[in-house]
Amino acid sequence: MKSTQRSKSKPRPRPDEGGRLKIGDDWNAIRIIALSQGNPLKAIAEFVENSIDAHAKAVTITRGREHGEHYLAVKDDGDGVPRDAEGLPDFRYVATHICDSIKRHLKAEGNGVGLQGEFGIGLLSFWTVGETLTMSSTGADNRAYQMVMSKGEPRYTVGPRRALFSERGTELKVSPLLEGIRSLSGEKIQWYLASELRDRVRHSGVRVTVVDKLARKQYEVEPRQFEGRLLHQLPPVRSGFGDAYAELYLTEPADTSRVALTRSGTRVIEDLGTLSGLEHPPWTSRYLQGLIDVPFLNLTPGTRSGIVHDDRYAALMHALAPLESHLNAVIEAQQRAEEEQANRESLRAIQRAFREAMLALPREEYDWFAIHARSRQEGGAGGSRGGGAEEGPSDAEENDETLGVAERSVPEPPQRAFFEYAGPLHSVVISPAASTVAVNDSRRFRALPRDRSRRRVEEDLAFVWEIADGVGSLSSSSDQEVAFQAPASPGLVRLSVMVAQREVRARAEALITVAASLEPAIGPTVVNARGLPGYTFERAAGELWRSRFDAERNLIVVNNGHRDFVFATRNRALQLRYLVRLYVKELVLRNFAGLPAAQLVERMVELSLYVEEKLKPP
Repeated sequence: MKSTQRSKSKPRPRPDEGGRLKIGDDWNAIRIIALSQGNPLKAIAEFVENSIDAHAKAVTITRGREHGEHYLAVKDDGDGVPRDAEGLPDFRYVATHICDSIKRHLKAEGNGVGLQGEFGIGLLSFWTVGETLTMSSTGADNRAYQMVMSKGEPRYTVGPRRALFSERGTELKVSPLLEGIRSLSGEKIQWYLASELRDRVRHSGVRVTVVDKLARKQYEVEPRQFEGRLLHQLPPVRSGFGDAYAELYLTEPADTSRVALTRSGTRVIEDLGTLSGLEHPPWTSRYLQGLIDVPFLNLTPGTRSGIVHDDRYAALMHALAPLESHLNAVIEAQQRAEEEQANRESLRAIQRAFREAMLALPREEYDWFAIHARSRQEGGAGGSRGGGAEEGPSDAEENDETLGVAERSVPEPPQRAFFEYAGPLHSVVISPAASTVAVNDSRRFRALPRDRSRRRVEEDLAFVWEIADGVGSLSSSSDQEVAFQAPASPGLVRLSVMVAQREVRARAEALITVAASLEPAIGPTVVNARGLPGYTFERAAGELWRSRFDAERNLIVVNNGHRDFVFATRNRALQLRYLVRLYVKELVLRNFAGLPAAQLVERMVELSLYVEEKLKPP
């Protein structure tokens, strides 16, 4: 009895035995493969690639509605479905050879140059688009035949298709579309294909058209053009498995700037910097656009949007190292150029704001720089970080003004260009716009009319002065320059002027503080008569000083390692305000040397107020 039971039991496998892997449930495997493609746009790209592989010259993608159901159709003029021995489209082979693509056999035989597919699962991706796939093609008898497959069904049907006349190529139609992608517009399909199939469309010369009947629009898929400067003479990307092609562009940093990874012209990864081992500059710097095409990589079959991290991938990592070093050097040079340009623009903005502030403040209190008297003699300033601003056309006219007094008369050149003539009146300022006068004392004020480019306006002007608020008297009410006589009691006076040039009007105000007595404004010091200083950086991360004045070079040295500077670099406007306050600190300390600390603080507040009010970010 025991021997009979022992003979019926299965023999235990011996350790030296083996076998072949098999699929236990074919239909369950097909379901897993069909649902592995989670991107419907990628599925549409698969359909178009099949048309390109079939040597199509024109592909039309139609989005519409028929019999109340949304559909998506892809039609081409390619070779059509391969025919069987009887000359009919071999739909049976397509449906029963999943994971055994004809293209893979052609590649193995050396006849698959330019073919992209290899897994034989492209048609199954229709499960992510709609419910039913209808695939049509013609046979040798010039009659149309079709194959119908349904999502979630293991069977397919093949039969003749009613058509008025036969057409070359293949037509795929998916209907009804899934609920979640019915809003997928033709424009979005066009943009996706322009990036996904950029090189395939460009190299094959195929014309891909998207017809959106619902939106009543038509789009041509134009291969995406990258922005920026094309980088030449890049180090080659070579490995033992083959060479990779790099097309890279240097652009302004932006979140949309990415380098794509493609294989044989089809995009696989949108952002190279998201791959394992490549999450570092230059791929994450956002200074680059373009692509790296690697034909020898192995893709994950299900989605074709992933990379198999095998020896080929490791070879790519090693081959990219020289290119990465070269690109990092290019980006660093670009960053240095951007920083220098930003510093030049910041310095111009700072110096322009100081000139405007000096125009508004009393000359006897803020005449340390002599920037207006010397600027014409020196012919303007030099570099961005050396000691002066680069002056534009509007700045040159500003230099005609002295601080708080009458404008200097400058001999007119023999002949001026048209852009040197002032335009119509645009604005007016009073110099000084803020001042302090002792009781019973007087001060002169002058109206400075300007055009939109801040050139001095001189013709057809009429002036009307008045004391808008407070007590005092004016020597005249219609001259360009007037004298204000302060009253016998302290107070705040608001002085206004209205300038007219024909029908144009401009108005400005000045605030006058009438004080009982005036304290000495400037102590004994060496006056800086070389113009507004420039600035430079010195990194001293472990030290507490924020800035210091270098009198020999007429430079403000900024500690860019200080925590306040690092905090200010979060945005450009904040950094510019921080630099202005360092300027105010250094200039007040140098030019008001000897004053008590309380008066120095008062001067810093006053100068900061008027400079920051005139500060305009570049």
